[in-house]
Amino acid sequence: MNEQIDFLKEKCSKLPATPGVYLMKNRSNDDPKCKVIYVGKAKHLKNRVSTYFVGNAKRDRKTAKLVEHIRDFDYIVTLKEIDAFVLETSLIKQYRPKYNILLKDAKGFNYVKITADEYPRLQYTLNADDKKAKYIGPYVGGFFVKQSVEDANRIFLLPSCNRKFPESFGKIRSCLNHRIKRCMGVCQGTISRDEYSDIVNLAVDYIKNGSKASIANLTNEMNEAAEALDFEKAVRLRDRIAAMKRADTVQSVISSKLTDYDVIGMFVNYDGLTAVAVVKYSGGRLVDKQSFELGDVYEKSQMLRDFILEYYSSRIDGNLDKSIEVYIESEIIDQELLEKHLKISLKIPKRGEGLSQIMLARSNAEEILALKLGRTTKETLVLEELANLLGLTELPRRIECFDISNIGESVKVGGMVTYRDGKPYKKDYRKFTIKTVDGLDDYGCMREIIERRYKSDDDRLELPQLILVDGGIGHVSVVKGVLEELGFGVNFDGLSKSDSNDKIRKSVNLFGLVKDSKHRTRAIATSNREGESTEIQIQANKKVFTFLTKLQDEVHRFTVTFARERHQKSSFDLSLRQVPGIGEVKATLLLKHFKTKTALKSATFEELSCVAKLSSEKAQVLFEFVKTM
Repeated sequence: MNEQIDFLKEKCSKLPATPGVYLMKNRSNDDPKCKVIYVGKAKHLKNRVSTYFVGNAKRDRKTAKLVEHIRDFDYIVTLKEIDAFVLETSLIKQYRPKYNILLKDAKGFNYVKITADEYPRLQYTLNADDKKAKYIGPYVGGFFVKQSVEDANRIFLLPSCNRKFPESFGKIRSCLNHRIKRCMGVCQGTISRDEYSDIVNLAVDYIKNGSKASIANLTNEMNEAAEALDFEKAVRLRDRIAAMKRADTVQSVISSKLTDYDVIGMFVNYDGLTAVAVVKYSGGRLVDKQSFELGDVYEKSQMLRDFILEYYSSRIDGNLDKSIEVYIESEIIDQELLEKHLKISLKIPKRGEGLSQIMLARSNAEEILALKLGRTTKETLVLEELANLLGLTELPRRIECFDISNIGESVKVGGMVTYRDGKPYKKDYRKFTIKTVDGLDDYGCMREIIERRYKSDDDRLELPQLILVDGGIGHVSVVKGVLEELGFGVNFDGLSKSDSNDKIRKSVNLFGLVKDSKHRTRAIATSNREGESTEIQIQANKKVFTFLTKLQDEVHRFTVTFARERHQKSSFDLSLRQVPGIGEVKATLLLKHFKTKTALKSATFEELSCVAKLSSEKAQVLFEFVKTM
């Protein structure tokens, strides 16, 4: 609780009802260590600033943290809202406040490097520290640089190997790239240095000016060569032009719009992290991408507005007269002010190519968070779709799934497999030998293994966000009862959590995996608010269906394998007891020491006698018996 809240409320009551900018501070204004931690603009200062200190206000995580650290604030009155908007931009640049969006792009500058070799190479690099080489750049983002270098090397058949020229001329066989016509074969010494330099210059021109300008220049050269009857040169130029056109054709990043514009995609994940990607198009072609991680999540429209203000405010200093089009996925506050002040034109595509480009940008933003969290985009997507399907309020980063397997009445076991971040985490798999259940009782076996797993927190195992059991609503009901007896709040219907009781150790999400007559995953077992059993169909969601099928198959494989191992050991144990002098205790000693039949058959007379603590006569009988097993 902020101890300054009464002082701040009192100060708010004296604010004017005019446009302006407010500066939240972490100390009293007269404290020399006072810092500005947030800058905001308001159309009505008194009303806006007061919302921070209303006791029952619903706040997102970021705003709650901000309010906890506010000890004082200052404000600047303006005549118009547009003036406040301009001032907000300036003050954010000046103070770089902690709780404003501060864009931090992890990438450095990117260059196209033209090496200083006798036969130069085109390379992508993040620095320009080779004083002998030439560079094109710098570029802010690396997407365009990498793709341009790859395209140029492919179109102009430039070598990408590690061979040195002219040292390797004629000394080695041509590589695969030359044989499949992906390289001109410089290593064979058939291309002069001057001819090679001309080709490199063409490649550099292609990178600098783009395919359209290069195609136009090469077309003129091709026509001139044809008129001069230099048909060999004309054919080479024709092939390069065709390669450039193919490169443009196969790119999914080509747009029908031939203007320059940006596309912004924002992604917020279940961990409360946010990322934004700005995908840039020039002349209808995707040329660059910048990605940013933002701070704690708050209202999405406000976050997008703050990002656009921060990102495009540098355009004000550039005195640009040309407005740039920016595609965004939804309307935002202050849209007209942003357009006027930042010299941008905000567009919201509803269908077609524009919407596809929004989704592309969003996917790039999602990839940033997936990499940060060590998950692939595919794994993140399926976990999010599963969470949405089940109505979970958090991403099920850890899932534990249970199954039972019986072989007659003699072998009853249970298995638990663990998935972490959408992938099997075999370190935390667990096996259970049923100890307290008589006869064939699946419900009793499930009760036992659940109680043993969750009775006391195992320091080696964190608690899961999602518990799945192989079975229908009956198995789920049994597990629910055990978990509640152990002090857990159980989210049984996918709709609400039982976490209001302070004595609850933790709230967990519980569902069942239902199979069809062919033992294939069919649905998810749960119940509705009235307590009636119901099923969630998953066949329509291919990602979730495939994921849960693999998970159920894995827990079944793991448990059945353990049951067979136990059955084999049990049979082995019974066989040993046929030997005179070998009872349950001695059979257990032998199995524990040798573990497998092969190891036991390979044991010497002395080893058997020592492990089972037998006399020479009985050890001899045992030795002869195991050799015949």
